[in-house]
Amino acid sequence: MKRAAQSSESIELGIMLSLAGGFMDAYSYIMRGRVFANAQTGNILLLGVRISEGDFANIHRYLFPIVFFTGGIALARLLRDPEKRTIHWRQLTVFIEMLIFSAVAFMPLAMNLLANSMTSFACGLQVESFRKIHGRSAATTMCIGNLRSATENICDYVKTKDRDSLFSGLFYYGVIALFIAGAVIGNLCIKVLKERAILVCTGFLFIAFIIMFSDREREAKPPYKP
Repeated sequence: MKRAAQSSESIELGIMLSLAGGFMDAYSYIMRGRVFANAQTGNILLLGVRISEGDFANIHRYLFPIVFFTGGIALARLLRDPEKRTIHWRQLTVFIEMLIFSAVAFMPLAMNLLANSMTSFACGLQVESFRKIHGRSAATTMCIGNLRSATENICDYVKTKDRDSLFSGLFYYGVIALFIAGAVIGNLCIKVLKERAILVCTGFLFIAFIIMFSDREREAKPPYKP
């Protein structure tokens, strides 16, 4: 299998981000009061349920993470810059995520609303910044699109016997498996580290940050010959 031309689409980076994605959701849901960090569909659903029940005192638990998630997407979009920098804009978003999780780790349970909102903000940054793995459109913070793509490709393989469709289907199922693995690791870490468990997710992102120092586009170009 060829390496991705861009480090921001590499398999190695995708592994770290998918593990982090599963970890984030497990952490916010298990440790921070049954609120989703990534799965904003779940938060929107719970928001609607609270409204239908007249429980207006608790709608902020779900509304704030939704708003902050949107803010993360907006910031990632604004950080995009065609001009060259010392650090790539995607690398910058990962660095911001690391700072956010380092702060969340030291927030007591009484600050769950802020912790969940900041975690959702980081998730918004990630979902907007990383849309492809190895040239294939894929999400590292949610599974519904990956599940659809995996099933579509496997069905295409059954009909056409095209090996690329088979590989793509298995690839997407692999991304989902990594997300699940991140959730498993998150739950195990929570049992030991409690609020500090999110620092393990910071570790995944630090590895991702280092991976992105590899300039594969430059490495792929042939040397200049006068």
